[in-house]
Amino acid sequence: MSQYVSRLGRRSPATTSRLRLPHRRPRRVAMLSVHTSPLHQPGTGDAGGMNVYIVELAQRLAAINIEVEIFTRATTGGLPPTVDLAPGVLVRHVDAGPYEGLNKEDLPAQLCAFTHGVMQAWAGHRPGYYDLVHSHYWLSGHVGWLAAQRWGAPLVHAMHTMAKVKNANLADGDTPEPAARVIGETQIVEAADRLIANTAEEAAELVHHYHADPTKVAVVHPGVNLDRFTPGDGRAAARARLGLPPDALIPLFAGRIQPLKAPDILLKAVAELLDARPELRTRIVVPIVGGPSGSGLAKPEGLQKLAARLGIADVVRFRPPVGQAQLADWFRAASVLVVPSYSESFGLVAIEAQAAGTPILAASVGGLPVAVRDGETGFLVDGHDPARYARVLERFADAPELATRMGHAAAGHAQRFGWDTAAAATADVYTAAVQHVRSHHV
Repeated sequence: MSQYVSRLGRRSPATTSRLRLPHRRPRRVAMLSVHTSPLHQPGTGDAGGMNVYIVELAQRLAAINIEVEIFTRATTGGLPPTVDLAPGVLVRHVDAGPYEGLNKEDLPAQLCAFTHGVMQAWAGHRPGYYDLVHSHYWLSGHVGWLAAQRWGAPLVHAMHTMAKVKNANLADGDTPEPAARVIGETQIVEAADRLIANTAEEAAELVHHYHADPTKVAVVHPGVNLDRFTPGDGRAAARARLGLPPDALIPLFAGRIQPLKAPDILLKAVAELLDARPELRTRIVVPIVGGPSGSGLAKPEGLQKLAARLGIADVVRFRPPVGQAQLADWFRAASVLVVPSYSESFGLVAIEAQAAGTPILAASVGGLPVAVRDGETGFLVDGHDPARYARVLERFADAPELATRMGHAAAGHAQRFGWDTAAAATADVYTAAVQHVRSHHV
């Protein structure tokens, strides 16, 4: 799963033998998530797949005896300083700026305050308390850079998304990522001892766009909670629980409502389908499960108004973000999960839906070609032409057994992506990072 080459490999055999040290896995990791808390509900605001990633990874690392302390910004008053998320996983709330009213774009101004809070927590411990820093997203990377230098610990960084990649694939009307983020990401790529990429494509983008040292980049696929996301008792039972018609075509969107995720493509595709096949109107339901996020906050009712303009408001059902257990039921109930994003570093939602036995209709971008086996567990579409998505939806409408057949293959495919595997691979990256720093100290 993880692929990396130690820089020691470039030394002469004699030098390498003198520097060879016992490989040691870190005992305690400081994990940084500045702009979104692992305790927040995914699907709204800035909470999404990264939240799920951090929670699941931390829990599985703790299960293999790597303690994790997650530092995140306090977003409401009265929060306890620490929260035990799970055995071996502690969440630390750091006061940095006003609790509410700060957008993600405002947070760079609060990084000094956040770093101060992290250093205060560290000051109460003995030297060497944290063996490694693992930062998530570029804001956390800058805090991690300073903390790792101060502690003499290695820095492992996960980008999750990259400004240059997002700006190259902007949705209509979306806001480009600022130059400050590009500069910040470039600095972090240079400073980190190891970089974790979700896919080989993301690793190549790090090298191409940010001139990352290929020997520092490790590929670790994210996972899925295979205990929670299962086919369960089937599609019919899930539809009954959610009040959905048993025989309907149900293309589902689940995620943050923002231009990047492109839920409008699904609505436009449904409108085209119904224009061509008006008889399908009586047996199609289109759930949109999620809340406004990012640039989508500027027009929180924009998607509802689009559905009305397209004349499909009667078949679209807007639902707020839900917890993981109910989200699994929405996946089971759907005929197909539609992921028409303009950019996805991986697309956790696609793996979760497949684990629940649901095929995927997705844009062929980012990590989605890794998450989805085109023609077997779903369909990948080049570009964002609603007509192309409409044609695939028509196939599911005309052949209901397609969802069943592909869903069965999808559930099997998802078994490759358990979080235990991802955690073990991440632990290997940690070990390599620790070895790298220790060898350079020697």
